[in-house]
Amino acid sequence: MNLYEKQLEAEYIYKGKIIKLRRDIALLPNGTTATREVVEHNGGVCVVPLTNDGKIIFVEQYRYPYSEVVLEIPAGKRDSLDEEPLKTGIRELKEETGATAQKMTFLGELYPTPGYCGEIIWMYAATGLTFGEQQPDEDEFLNIKAYTLEESVEKILSGEIKDAKTQAAILKVKILRERGEI
Repeated sequence: MNLYEKQLEAEYIYKGKIIKLRRDIALLPNGTTATREVVEHNGGVCVVPLTNDGKIIFVEQYRYPYSEVVLEIPAGKRDSLDEEPLKTGIRELKEETGATAQKMTFLGELYPTPGYCGEIIWMYAATGLTFGEQQPDEDEFLNIKAYTLEESVEKILSGEIKDAKTQAAILKVKILRERGEI
């Protein structure tokens, strides 16, 4: 069965600094039409920073939509659709943790909310870390935390780590470490 839908009409409802919201009319595989609401986003990158002693560096950050402080790995949005994800990851790692990495290993892509958002998050593991000063954005306030890989997985299983990109990237790192690939 053909599952593809064809965009027939598109109307921008909102164009903001971070996202755009579009309402489309789509032709469905059965010949009928449906309304689709789509959030456009430049995409982002997340990085699992692994220290030489086997710890993962996290940031705690207040996340306004949830009204809570969230424990997550360093991450940020691409400045443009043309910015290479690796460049974004290197920048965000330095800004949020002060770290630079000798090696960045690509872990894959993540579609965080495919039902309505076109955002892609590129995931990396960073090893061979050296640390300097954090350089957060002027509206970014962070606390740094460090946990072993085992502690991090337990925080995922217990529900303490709720962030999807953090969960996926850490679980990928766990499997790759067990295979000896990282």
